[in-house]
Amino acid sequence: MLMKINQYTTTPLNILYAEDDLDDRIFFEKVLSEIPIRINHTIIKNGELLMKYLHTTAGPLPDVVFLDLSMPLKTGFECLAEIKDNDKLKTLNVVMLTASFTRGTDLEDILKSTLAGMGAMDYIRKTGDFKQFKAVIQQTLYKIFKKAS
Repeated sequence: MLMKINQYTTTPLNILYAEDDLDDRIFFEKVLSEIPIRINHTIIKNGELLMKYLHTTAGPLPDVVFLDLSMPLKTGFECLAEIKDNDKLKTLNVVMLTASFTRGTDLEDILKSTLAGMGAMDYIRKTGDFKQFKAVIQQTLYKIFKKAS
């Protein structure tokens, strides 16, 4: 059972989402709009712009970065490695997203363990099932809230 996070939070969670696919960005925004938690979010269209944003932003760092694995200019793997190699950024919660692997395959297990070894907090396989994806994102946000508390 998912807990309603909003009853515990007084300040919004700051989410940064790096995704090159317009349909996936729209889907993610729709999911966020239906999660009962206060959220501020910024969407960035590729890995190069993500890293520029993280290196130059004067405001507070996001509470979580949702990062697509397959992006142009700089992949999610490259961004994750750069984040975890930077003293300012290495404590960021990074959740990797991909639609590239089928659930239950050996490749997915290898990918999960590789990303965990690189410092990713979690790995989420994108799905077209709105209810399922919303539940996974909400549960992930709850973990981040609990970690911050």
